[in-house]
Amino acid sequence: METMRAARLHVPSRTLTVEDVPKPDPGPGQVRVKVEAAGVCLSDVHLIDGTLSPLHLEGETVTLGHEVAGTVDAVGEGVTGWQPGARVVLQAGESRDGTTYTRGVDYDGGWAEYALATATTLVPLPDAIPFDQASIIPDAVSTPWAAITGTGDVRPGEAVGVWGVGGLGAHGVQLLRAIGAYPVVAVDPAPAARERALAFGTDAALDAADPELRAKVLALTGGTGLAAAFDFAGVPAVREQALTVLGPKGRLVLVGLTAHPLTVADGTLFSYLQQQIRGHYGSDEHHVPQLVALTGGGRLDFSRSVSGVLPLEEAAEAVRRTETKEGDPVRLVLRP
Repeated sequence: METMRAARLHVPSRTLTVEDVPKPDPGPGQVRVKVEAAGVCLSDVHLIDGTLSPLHLEGETVTLGHEVAGTVDAVGEGVTGWQPGARVVLQAGESRDGTTYTRGVDYDGGWAEYALATATTLVPLPDAIPFDQASIIPDAVSTPWAAITGTGDVRPGEAVGVWGVGGLGAHGVQLLRAIGAYPVVAVDPAPAARERALAFGTDAALDAADPELRAKVLALTGGTGLAAAFDFAGVPAVREQALTVLGPKGRLVLVGLTAHPLTVADGTLFSYLQQQIRGHYGSDEHHVPQLVALTGGGRLDFSRSVSGVLPLEEAAEAVRRTETKEGDPVRLVLRP
């Protein structure tokens, strides 16, 4: 039996190990992909530390990795339109009987030499996009893209705020600029994150601890406040601060995940201004092809987004760096 290396999480003990496992064979409707790059996400960290748990996993162990790019290696029965060697990026999950299953959470993902994927979750990848940059599109880029263009319904010329300029927020800044939001205001307590926001195209980068933050946001927006605010940090204090600078009919979009409650300090004012709070999760299947097309066409550039590439054997080190923010990474990528 052929084997391969894979980074496996034993969920009950939250133990991550890189080990030999059977090389999977594609079943009907499936494709086996030779993994060339797989992103390391804060969600992976949360799976390991116990903050998140799989909802639909069969068994106790799963190969992590929901951001995956590679080449088609073998196709299963009934699969048409895909040939070995084709460059692909994989959707971060799929719908099964109306339920969303996430790759690398509810079934085996791409922190491995090979990964199985339902053929319908493959997206063609142009030669112009490197695998490491492509791998992060299915979450680090598509999640803020879906939040901005879908849940947040941002229009050109609208004033927008971004709280938390990490892997999601940095791309949020870039994508907001691409669709014509103005001004884009980034808020983060870390100086390095604010510098990153400026490099990614924000119009202003403010310190969350600045007592003059509200006054500065109002000055930047001509006194009206923000049309939309995005919490990419998942921190209650961030959400409460964002509400103080929302304008009339402003939307607060919750992208970062937290189990802690959200407090609306002045419910009367919130209702009077007809403001809204909108929850967001992930992206839809059409978002990844959109982003691949925009990137391949030169409209988007993620060359600054990959902060480091590590071998699969160093998966635990990549997780540590992501968790501790050592080196202030946007995204780290594993390469089998």
